[in-house]
Amino acid sequence: MILTAKPSAFLSSYVKSYWMIENNMPEGQEHTQRIVPTGLTELSFYLGDKPRSSDHSKSFSEHSILTGQIKSHFDIRIAGRLSLFSVCFYPHGLAPLLDYPVKEIKNQSVPLSYLLGRAGKELAEKLFYGASFYQRISIMEKYLHRRLSRQRHIPDDPRVRYSIRLINESKGPIPIDQLASWVCLGRKQFERVFLNQVGISPWQFYRIVRFQNALRMKARNQAASLTQVAYDCGYYDQSHMINEFIHLSGKSPGSYFNEGQPHSDYFQ
Repeated sequence: MILTAKPSAFLSSYVKSYWMIENNMPEGQEHTQRIVPTGLTELSFYLGDKPRSSDHSKSFSEHSILTGQIKSHFDIRIAGRLSLFSVCFYPHGLAPLLDYPVKEIKNQSVPLSYLLGRAGKELAEKLFYGASFYQRISIMEKYLHRRLSRQRHIPDDPRVRYSIRLINESKGPIPIDQLASWVCLGRKQFERVFLNQVGISPWQFYRIVRFQNALRMKARNQAASLTQVAYDCGYYDQSHMINEFIHLSGKSPGSYFNEGQPHSDYFQ
């Protein structure tokens, strides 16, 4: 069972969605899930059994974790009872909630108690005892609202949000100099501001968005050839798309698409 919901109006500039999944694996069985870069950050609460990760930098030593921007794939292995409540943030949405640059957790999943101490443990406990998906959303919304209200300085630069929109709408590579010029910043200043607010460089982010767009296009049109997908998503050619897919997902486009229905978390 998978449930999803949108945030309140106050948080809609930061939170993309809330979602929850409940599933029980048969005893003795295990499921391996490939995690790929989405361009989004996530706060996850495992209310049942914790998964195991193939990447030691993605910690599941505790039940509540904050995952920054990831640059490559890794696998998690799921067994037992999976009960996951998650907050999915827009690319720029997590930075205003942190007391340090979001780039500090790039390519990492960090236990929430490391970041918030006692407050993180108390939040996880409230969510654990929440009676329903929507009650957990209410608990989370109250917490996020309080945290935003207490922040003295919210690093929410509209130029970063505009540059993200330009990348989302682009049909091909945008030179970083040109992107910086469009948002009225010098290149170095733009890259620094973008990195601090999104967690990865503009170019790394563009590569992930292009990959996610390829997933979206293939999901919409299963009959589309790899050549057509590569052309429509701004890759130089099919070979270029293959190399990018292997880097980001560990699989060629053909293998990735043949293993199941393509899905884009970013463009969902």
